[in-house]
Amino acid sequence: MAHKLLIPLLDDDVAPRFDLATDVMLIRLSFSREMEERIIVLPQASADDLCALATSEKTDAVICGGIDDEHYQYLKWKGINILDDIIGPVGKVIDFYKSGRLVSGMNFYTGFKI
Repeated sequence: MAHKLLIPLLDDDVAPRFDLATDVMLIRLSFSREMEERIIVLPQASADDLCALATSEKTDAVICGGIDDEHYQYLKWKGINILDDIIGPVGKVIDFYKSGRLVSGMNFYTGFKI
């Protein structure tokens, strides 16, 4: 079974704010194949565009830093799992997601969930 993730980026980290990210990583995780990833650069920061991208790509989960309640509720309504308040390097965040240990509120720079 494959999982599709959307992660707003700031350099090699999860972006601190969903609504200000212009770089987005789309990841497809599969048990039968290697991880597939692609980076999309949006022309401008837009939480509405990120939500549209998440729904059009049939994303299973969004991993992000801060996200406003309106967009959080919209994505939940669309059946997309939200892991928010995540801070840290994307590689480590993906490893934790793949192992089933990623939860909202994790900070990979000061430890883990407080």
